Amino acid sequence: MNAARLFVGNLAYRTMEQDLQEYFSQAGVVTSVSVMLDKFTGKSRGFAFVELSSAEEANRAVEMFHNKEFQGRTLTVNIARPREERAPRPGGFRGRESAPRESRRDR
Repeated sequence: MNAARLFVGNLAYRTMEQDLQEYFSQAGVVTSVSVMLDKFTGKSRGFAFVELSSAEEANRAVEMFHNKEFQGRTLTVNIARPREERAPRPGGFRGRESAPRESRRDR
């Protein structure tokens, strides 16, 4: 687990990575920012991960920014948990070819 990585939730959908970089730099050296985007629409999902250079800076950021307003929204800021392993989801494309379908014209 990376104690310097933060989960930042309840972001305004217009929030950009540069906005978070500037805001969180008040707590320390920001080493990376990743705003999570919807894979179909490309729009923000309303949360991000911000990594600072040390666990001490990350803890300072939690104290400074959790439940504080940013761009009109009250932020949720916590130390990020490790990503949980998920079972494969049923359905959808699994890399195999499907049999060609018969169209109405072919009938």
